[in-house]
Amino acid sequence: MHSLDYIHRDIKPENFLIGNSPKVSTIYAIDFGLSKRFINPKSGEHIEHKKTNFAGTARYCSKNAHNKFQQGRKDDLEAIGNILIYLYNNGHLPWMMAENSEEYGSPRKLKNKTNTDTLCKDVPYPI
Repeated sequence: MHSLDYIHRDIKPENFLIGNSPKVSTIYAIDFGLSKRFINPKSGEHIEHKKTNFAGTARYCSKNAHNKFQQGRKDDLEAIGNILIYLYNNGHLPWMMAENSEEYGSPRKLKNKTNTDTLCKDVPYPI
């Protein structure tokens, strides 16, 4: 998708399907409703990094998206990283406690406070 100059902007587990026999090793991305070109077709330049409206799913989106900045390829990749950590941690991310409780503040604030070392503290480092 990125090689075609588009970003997904709504990366979440529900938007991926796994093929069945004989394509059991194929993963399909679906739901391109929030997708957008990140390269301006007229100028060939990357879209401007500026404030915009929020797009995506709060649980998995990048910090950049939460802070309402225009998204790029790195934001899709950060969302994939959040999904992988979510799956590794049995369906938990540190900012999920704020999704249904005002006690912890907003998921955006908690996500912005969470650094990579904290987020990945239980994830094994590859050898």
